[in-house]
Amino acid sequence: MFVHVNAAVSVDGKLSSRRREQVEISGPADFDRVDRVRAAADAVLVGVGTVLADDPHLTLDEDDRRVQRIRNGRDGNPARVVADSRARTPTDARILDDEATTYVLVSDAAADEDVEALESAGATVVAAGVERVALAGAFAELESAGVDRLMVEGGGELIFSLFDEGLVDELTVYVGSMVVGGRDAPTLADGEGFVDGFPELELVAVERVDDGVLLSYEA
Repeated sequence: MFVHVNAAVSVDGKLSSRRREQVEISGPADFDRVDRVRAAADAVLVGVGTVLADDPHLTLDEDDRRVQRIRNGRDGNPARVVADSRARTPTDARILDDEATTYVLVSDAAADEDVEALESAGATVVAAGVERVALAGAFAELESAGVDRLMVEGGGELIFSLFDEGLVDELTVYVGSMVVGGRDAPTLADGEGFVDGFPELELVAVERVDDGVLLSYEA
């Protein structure tokens, strides 16, 4: 499976404010780019923190892209995936509507009744890991279900875990022209952080988009 992490950060590397509310960092041109990347993916992954904070829909914005996917024998929208170790995704979350298939990745720490509630709400639950989702194992299950290209849209804890497990193939970061600040504001890669063995990336492209810059890396 090819894993493409995409994110928008402030110039000081923040995904959002210390309140963890959605901040509009990029503009129309980058929104359209993100929609194109989604359209090319088989599935879009976020962490449960993103679901709880933003209640994203994760479907395509442009109808013509949905039509083109259907003409190519694919579903109109890519599948949606939530990394949710303890099955905290609300059953009324927008990500669980019938616009696309939704997978929820859980661990053995998830309560049976919460898993059953998610399944009743239409989610396909994939269990992998003891206390936390074992991402490599869960990804193998997704690949068996036909997910060959996975787009990751955050948040910082999930992105750190992906780098920690060596699962990232490509990283694109839109850096907006604003300062958010705050020691408690989420960054591109949160989690425990590295003290050595830092993942190394190769910068392959730099492009001005809207009032910011898009950095593209291979991992």
